[in-house]
Amino acid sequence: MASAEPVAEPEQALLHPSAICAGADIGPGTRVGAFAHVMCGARIGVDCELGDHVLVQRDVVIGHRVKVEYGVAIWDGLRIEDDVLVGPNVSFTNRPLASGQAHPSDPCRTTICAGSSLGANCTILPGITVGAGAMVGAGSVLTRDVPPHAVVAGNPARIVGYADTDYYDRRSAARVDTSAETEEWPQKLRVDGVSLHRLTCADDLRGSLVSAEVGDHIPFEPRRFFTVMEVPSKDIRGAHAHRLCEQFLVCQVGQVAVVLDDGEVREEVLLDDPSIGLYLPPLIWGIQYHYTPDALLLVLASRLYEPEDYIRDYNEFLALR
Repeated sequence: MASAEPVAEPEQALLHPSAICAGADIGPGTRVGAFAHVMCGARIGVDCELGDHVLVQRDVVIGHRVKVEYGVAIWDGLRIEDDVLVGPNVSFTNRPLASGQAHPSDPCRTTICAGSSLGANCTILPGITVGAGAMVGAGSVLTRDVPPHAVVAGNPARIVGYADTDYYDRRSAARVDTSAETEEWPQKLRVDGVSLHRLTCADDLRGSLVSAEVGDHIPFEPRRFFTVMEVPSKDIRGAHAHRLCEQFLVCQVGQVAVVLDDGEVREEVLLDDPSIGLYLPPLIWGIQYHYTPDALLLVLASRLYEPEDYIRDYNEFLALR
């Protein structure tokens, strides 16, 4: 009878001799650096890395494969999901105003979602959610929630791009060939079902005219329209998807950047030509930002306003996709 294979011992957490971790729930493969203090009651997942001089309080939950670099204090109420990078000296807070109360009885819940990264020395105010895959620039001050995959920077932090898009990779909004020589219209983008359409444009001494016809330029019969204008450049619009509604966007004045996301591919288009329309089918996550002060965005919709048609939670959108 053959002998049984030896059973490998489970990998243990690796704690520096100077670290204090009594009573904490620390997963296998996690490394805790010199002079770190993980308090009793804290929960830390597997294969994490806590740098030197890191403090983790009791009411903290940290997911798997999280890296927390030197000198970070993670206060009660923090929830850090899987695969997050926390840069050196990031400053978390758990109450809006400092007071003499040593331990707030009801700390604000701050959530850092999976796959996001926090640059060195950034400050996160209490109660904020940093969306999945978001990137926070070094030294930024977060005063409100960060949408999934957004790239933010500054004090206060503002959206400057979106991760994994042409805009972020090339430092300029994605442009398509809208020259007169282009014959293949509509132009399909990489995002599922999204396309750009050239409208009819007539210019003469009396001015310019742009027209569009249902079926020829617009691939559905509009049931309503709305316009978006006077949007501060620091703000975003959209950040949702539709279950059934189709949309057709035309920037009639100025320019606006549109982020398109089908759950796998994320692409950005700069609309700055009133003779170009952007078609969005259902179940496409859309965001508009970087409005110029004079921007006027026309949106045609295939359905009447139905609140239940909107998908405003990105995780719900991913599940439906």
